[in-house]
Amino acid sequence: MAAPDRPMPAPGRIPIGVNLTAIGVTSAWWMETARTLEAAGFSTVWCWDHFVSRGRLTDPCLECWMTLAATAASTERIRVGSFVTNVMNRHPAVLARMVATLADASGGRVEMGIGIGGHPAEHEAYGIDFPNAPERVERLEEAVEVIRLLWSGGPVSFEGRHYRLRDAYAYPAPNPPPRIVIGGEKPGGARLAARIGDAWTMNGTELDRLEPVFREGLDAAGRSRADVAMVVALDLKRGAGAEEQPLFHDLAGELERWQERGADELVLHWVRPGEVAPLLAAAERASLSS
Repeated sequence: MAAPDRPMPAPGRIPIGVNLTAIGVTSAWWMETARTLEAAGFSTVWCWDHFVSRGRLTDPCLECWMTLAATAASTERIRVGSFVTNVMNRHPAVLARMVATLADASGGRVEMGIGIGGHPAEHEAYGIDFPNAPERVERLEEAVEVIRLLWSGGPVSFEGRHYRLRDAYAYPAPNPPPRIVIGGEKPGGARLAARIGDAWTMNGTELDRLEPVFREGLDAAGRSRADVAMVVALDLKRGAGAEEQPLFHDLAGELERWQERGADELVLHWVRPGEVAPLLAAAERASLSS
């Protein structure tokens, strides 16, 4: 059977993803929390892609793709994804092979969010190049092309400004290929997602400003709104108790309100250990898990 033009995640009982913090937590906590979210019916668990914290550099920080691989192995239904991979952290051919292998191992339960990155101190510490934003955008566009080509199985030859391949084979080839979610919180990112993404993600605070740019980008690329999902990230209120979190008061209502504004999916951003239990209680109150 032919793969769909735009792979979509399998529906969960709760059409909301959770981006769990990778800072200051253990792998055991991360995987156990993912299993708890799976049991509650959430659709996807996401992990950020940094090697060090943006706060104290000595804080523990889990590596994204190893965490997702371990989590996929210890779950059965929930999807796993990067929110989002920094294009500069791995050569796209290496990333393509990693994600394809995880798709094979997990029964296709993997999403690949990817963006241009934005943590210069991390790059300096690890000796990873951090060119200016326009070059990182160029690299991101090339990287997505390389990844998609390799997910065909090959042979692939590619001659770009930043990446080159010669008769590259890449099996197992994922079928359908994982969805590529482009992170873009500036106009250029929204246009790029419209042009090459299976989905676009942005912070909800930027939606009104960027959606017109996104739709213009779709028109320019000859694509329709149905071709590219809109994944809205919502931040919890930092430093607030559970009773002060607007999202926890009326989770079903928040979901409905964002869907009315055009969101296809929601991702609760930066969920920390103390926020997991109130989130589960909010879902149960909202009858989203029934």
